[in-house]
This record gives sequence, structure tokens and C-alpha cells, in this order.
Amino acid sequence: MTFDPFADFETRGYLRNHDGEKDLDIVRRLEHVAFVTGLDEAFAQLTKRKYLEYSDVLSTHRILFDAVYPWAGQDRKQVAPDIAVSKGDVLFSHPDDIRSAVDVALKNGQDKAFMAAKPGEVMGYLAYGHPFLDGNGRTIIVIHSVLAQRAGFSIDWSKTDKTDYLAALTEELDAPGEGILDRHLKPFTGEAIAYDKLAGAVVLAPGLDGKEDKENIVLGKTSEPEVKARYQQQKIKRGGK
Repeated sequence: MTFDPFADFETRGYLRNHDGEKDLDIVRRLEHVAFVTGLDEAFAQLTKRKYLEYSDVLSTHRILFDAVYPWAGQDRKQVAPDIAVSKGDVLFSHPDDIRSAVDVALKNGQDKAFMAAKPGEVMGYLAYGHPFLDGNGRTIIVIHSVLAQRAGFSIDWSKTDKTDYLAALTEELDAPGEGILDRHLKPFTGEAIAYDKLAGAVVLAPGLDGKEDKENIVLGKTSEPEVKARYQQQKIKRGGK
């Protein structure tokens, strides 16, 4: 089933992309070209920011995907505030909770000691927030790479395995704060690389071309009793986090 939160795929293409394209293989190629092309600018803008805020996450997404989507840089709260988004067994945060989840990640990620000790937990909160309808993984890896570099280390994403990483991330989303993703990332953590090398390091991360990914799905309206119950179950499972 094609992810169609706007309910206009047939008339406006996948997620209202600028070209009105319906072929997801073509859309993924367009996204990847835009991502790779925008990386240097995205990192350049982030280096100018002494303290990263939620607006910087939005700006990073806009830089990376503005060539593909007219809503680039706008989060789910802005463009699809009444739908629940999931992928596989993962239910992402309620639109009303996106910013609070990302703000937790940014607060902890800019505590150098916390970030150095728990980079997986920071990544987990960024991923749980899932701010955008598409392009989340690529946007948050850019943000996370800057946070890590400022904390004095870098993750060698080229050595990670996509399947293993996503499995650990899924567990992290269910049980934040238990160190699941921290332990997974530890073997790939090393000395910080220079800012001007970050873009080159990020593009080596497996799976960022979007191919063979599970598609997001619209679970339903956030107002539906069944969906409300899922969010409540999720909150309990995450220990209220």
C-alpha cells in the first residue's frame, strides 16, 4: 500500500512531490540526488549554529529535500496533524509530541558527557519523533553526526549493517534508556572527524538511498479510539518517555 497521508496520490503523486511522480523508484532516486547534493550546505549551516534547536532540524530537512517536496522543512504537525504514522511494528510519536521528543534528543545530545555515553539514546529520540513524512533517517543522521562531532567522537556509519542497526533501533524505540542502541553503536565509535569530512562520511552509511525500505503507513486518524489506544499502549511500553 502506497503511503498517502494527503489522500491525493492519484492526482498529485507521491507526497505531492514537485514532479507529481508516482513511481517510487524514481522518487527515491530524486530524493537521493537531492540529499547528496544538499549535504555540504546542510553541514555548513549547522556549523554556524552554536546551539542546535528544533528549527535547525527543520532547516536541515528543507535544505536536503526542498528540490523534491514543497513541504520540505515542515513537520508532520504542520502538514498532517491528524494522522498516525507507523512503519512495520513501529508507531512513531503523536504529531503533538514530535517536538518534545526531538527537543529531548537535542538537549541530551548537546550535553557532551551524555552524548558520548549514550549516542544511541539520542538517536532513538530523534527517530521516535519522526518529524517528517519522508527523509527522516537522512535528516537525523546529519543532526546526530554534528552532535557526535561536537561531543568529541564520530560514528563510522560505513561499517554498520542496515538490518542490524534497524533491529537495534526498533528495540530502542520500545525501551528508551536501556542502552540497546548505545551498545550496538559502540563498536563503530571512534575519534571525531573534521567538519568538512562529515558529508563524505554520512553518504557511506548503508541504506540512505531509501531502496528496499519498508514504507510508512497511515495507521489511522489520531482521533480514532483504536489509534488512541495504540498511543496509550506505546506510552506505557516506553515508560512514559
